[in-house]
Amino acid sequence: MKKFLFVWAALAGLSIMFFEEPVHAQRPNVVLMLVDNLGFGDLSSYNGGTRGGMRTPNIDRLASEGMRMTQFLVEPGCTPSRAGLMTGQYSIRNGMSLVIVPGVAGGLDETDYTLGKLFKGAGYNTAYVGKWHLGPLAESQPQNQGFDRWLLGFRGTSDQVVYRENMIELGAPAAVIEALSPKILVADGPGEPEEEGDYDRAYKLEIEGDIARRAVDYIHSSAEEEEPFFLMVGFTRPHFPNDVSDEFRGRSGVGKYGDSVVELDVRTGEILDAIREAGIEDETIVVWISDNGATVTATAIDEVHMGDNGPFRGELGDAYEGSIRTAGMIKWPGVVEPGVSNEMFAIHDFLPTFASILDVDLPTDRPFDGVDQSDFLRGEQATSNRNSLITFIGDRIAAVRWNQFRIYPMKINSTGNNPSVGGYMGTVAETAGFPQIFNIEADPKERVDVAATGAGWIMGPYLQTVTAYRETLRNYPNPPAPNVTTFPR
Repeated sequence: MKKFLFVWAALAGLSIMFFEEPVHAQRPNVVLMLVDNLGFGDLSSYNGGTRGGMRTPNIDRLASEGMRMTQFLVEPGCTPSRAGLMTGQYSIRNGMSLVIVPGVAGGLDETDYTLGKLFKGAGYNTAYVGKWHLGPLAESQPQNQGFDRWLLGFRGTSDQVVYRENMIELGAPAAVIEALSPKILVADGPGEPEEEGDYDRAYKLEIEGDIARRAVDYIHSSAEEEEPFFLMVGFTRPHFPNDVSDEFRGRSGVGKYGDSVVELDVRTGEILDAIREAGIEDETIVVWISDNGATVTATAIDEVHMGDNGPFRGELGDAYEGSIRTAGMIKWPGVVEPGVSNEMFAIHDFLPTFASILDVDLPTDRPFDGVDQSDFLRGEQATSNRNSLITFIGDRIAAVRWNQFRIYPMKINSTGNNPSVGGYMGTVAETAGFPQIFNIEADPKERVDVAATGAGWIMGPYLQTVTAYRETLRNYPNPPAPNVTTFPR
């Protein structure tokens, strides 16, 4: 009898082994949270708690449960980074290498291949909630880019919430005020979105809570479905203006920017709790990233120097390390080993990486600048597949990263007015024909140009990186880059 029971148990074990596929081998749900203008030094998991009451326990918990990346690289602006994330390509390839502002054309079109289309084509339910900023036209918006629904959001950037009051103060015509005042939009299926209200300064105080609530509702309802889901959450914080509701005012003890980050942490916690409460934590990949570094000087006067880019020089909109190196973490239970990684990982890498995870072939009619990092995430190799990145401002190569070196064929300077402003409001200066070179590991603030101290050999890898990119333009030329200071003749 005992022998019979042993054999039966062994057979049962074999049946589980052969017929129950491990959770991580199935199609995981994916929740990707993208925050807005958060610096490398703005989270307590990155700054060691040095910013006093500006604590981020929910985000820190996520960082401890997954891979916290200390060399996560993006593009130097909201639109460029979002374009790189969505398409797996440098933003210049889609004409989005500068922030889209009112009156300027540009955005995704129907031919672009996006994360939404990737997941939808793999049989996922898909939804987007929050800031989009990849074009004002309907064809550019999430409901027409692979997402089943746009749960709530707006076309551009949070700057817009101050437009109406500013236009009224300056006596703008009523038609201009109405045309340029932003709206909250929703869409249930392809086509034009519906307007749900005004995105003004008053609603800016509430929108983060609404974004989180709609994300939470979607998670709970989707957890009951047979198909996996891909949910992308575009938070608005801590993009200025960082006024907060009474619930969060004074919570950080370090001003409105800190209060805004505290709210971001609470909203992140609500989404993480929803995943846990829905019973899908072990079968859900969570990605949490910032679109670029903090705005340090080119911001509202009462927020100057509130954002912190850690030990790195630069801010949103320039080509320096502080602009493009920011917070990023990935949690994949049972697959990604929790810990800290300083391997290079770019925002462009998510699309080819998810394509590999889902066994989806990418289109062959365009170049992809992202690289497949799935083996690195699974722990099947110790290093990432990336060792370089090109940074563009408009149609110009503004910087090249190769290993630990940053190479600049041009400079971004602060203005000479008072207050002095850098970042995307700064000015450009030419070098004398040779680029500046900084060893970012030895000199994170980029104060010592090593080009003339025996590091001239770096010109070789630098030129190889640029040449490889330029070769792709023979068959795949870029569209014109956006520009509001230089006009065609």
